[in-house]
Amino acid sequence: MALLIDDSCINCDMCEPECPNQAISMGEEIYEIDPERCTECVGHYDKPTCVSVCPIDCIDNDPNRVESEDELLIKYAKLTGRL
Repeated sequence: MALLIDDSCINCDMCEPECPNQAISMGEEIYEIDPERCTECVGHYDKPTCVSVCPIDCIDNDPNRVESEDELLIKYAKLTGRL
């Protein structure tokens, strides 16, 4: 499942540099997560680093992007060229 930043984001700049997949970028008003690049840090870390560093807990699971851990591992492999 990809992650989603909700509109309570305060643009603190904590999440973007922590993303190993470069899935986070500034949107029109708040940071956004590209679901095609988000692996919830599967393949990199035990848990999503953006969630760990977010001071207001505005990063949730994206209900429109349900993915299994195996699917996230495949996405990780494609993004890193390890497939």
